[in-house]
Amino acid sequence: MSVAFVKEESAEAAAETLLPDRPISPHPNLVTEKGLKALEQQLSEARAAYEATTAIEDVNERRRQAAGPLRDLRYFSERVHSAKLMPPPETATHVAFGSTVTFSRDDGRVQTYRIVGEDEADPKAGSISYISPVARLLIGKAVGDVVTMGEQELEIVAVE
Repeated sequence: MSVAFVKEESAEAAAETLLPDRPISPHPNLVTEKGLKALEQQLSEARAAYEATTAIEDVNERRRQAAGPLRDLRYFSERVHSAKLMPPPETATHVAFGSTVTFSRDDGRVQTYRIVGEDEADPKAGSISYISPVARLLIGKAVGDVVTMGEQELEIVAVE
């Protein structure tokens, strides 16, 4: 085997192990209690996945297998460290972080979302990030208030 081939293989292996970090949002890392627990769980899972790679004997394969878990470990460590636990809303009179808000659209659709932190947001599961355009329009508003988003109007029909 030529030395050039070995170096090329090592360069390819090194490139596979240097994954870019997951982007960290510039916004404050506000979290609900449930969101913080989820971040801590994901950190624990990333740590376990990384530790599992230490048993791999081949150094290049170990680096390849550890790259993803190591990147996740860095990300979730930072997110847990920067998390700011927000108390549940004190009242249901106005939309706030942690509120569940129901609104109707001009086209007749009625949607309900809980306003949560960025890592916890999952619109398909009924939660949106507090920095999303819809949440930013709704925060501070009360039942009966109407906000304009683009060419649509959204009327708040319930706050929990």
